Amino acid sequence: MAIEMLSYIERKTPVHYLSGVTKLIIFMMWSTAAMLTYDTRVLLFLFVMSIIIFIISKTKIRDIAFVLIFILIFLVINNIAIYIFSPQEGVKLYGSSHVLFEIAGRYNVTWEQLFYQFNITLKYFVVIPAALLFIVTTHPSEFASSLNRIGVNYKVAYSVSLALRFIPDIQRDFRTIAQSQQARGIDLSKNEKLVTRIKNFASIIFPLIFSSLEKIEMISNAMVLRGFSKNKKRTWYNEKPFRRSDYIIIIVGALLLTGSLIITFYDGSRFYNPF
Repeated sequence: MAIEMLSYIERKTPVHYLSGVTKLIIFMMWSTAAMLTYDTRVLLFLFVMSIIIFIISKTKIRDIAFVLIFILIFLVINNIAIYIFSPQEGVKLYGSSHVLFEIAGRYNVTWEQLFYQFNITLKYFVVIPAALLFIVTTHPSEFASSLNRIGVNYKVAYSVSLALRFIPDIQRDFRTIAQSQQARGIDLSKNEKLVTRIKNFASIIFPLIFSSLEKIEMISNAMVLRGFSKNKKRTWYNEKPFRRSDYIIIIVGALLLTGSLIITFYDGSRFYNPF
């Protein structure tokens, strides 16, 4: 059976045992630390920590491989765009210019620009894996209860839960429809030309959209018949109580956030300047 991407994967690890509220709070603090800082030392430390947490969670690369490849492609495009539109941004930020080689006009390659874009790349590698790890180690219903416990309206929280639950269903429907169309003689393999393959994929997309809309209508009717949103509050079946480990992890996360902010702003600048 194929592994659905961006779906909850149940495993017996310390990360999975944590409450969804704890993981959400840690993710928010983690993202805040990574977004606010351009200190390479802090980013490298967070990157190493994310690798360690991945190992502890027993999350395999193949579980999130497709999404990682997509993000890497976007990261490459983003770095190219940064250089095209602002090739001297690193020079402005760090106040010096060490040219490696000239290209044309204002376009040259400097250590400062490379260092600046290296920090941006590090930000991606710190935040995105943490987000993916949060999704694959947190049950959608537990995630919804976590959002509700931190003040998000339960209707919004439940909508997020349904969206996360819908991702594996859409993937299964896509495979089923694709296999049915291939059985009817529609070739989606590399044997066909790219233009033909794109046209053939339309025979999958439209049935997928209609089947998804049908499921949405069925779920909506079921929720209305059960009186969803009648009351201002609701209980959650998958809500995990706080344990001692949850409090310890939140305290550690708060200390990491505080330490990263102190290191980042101790000299009045978010940018670590080695030049």
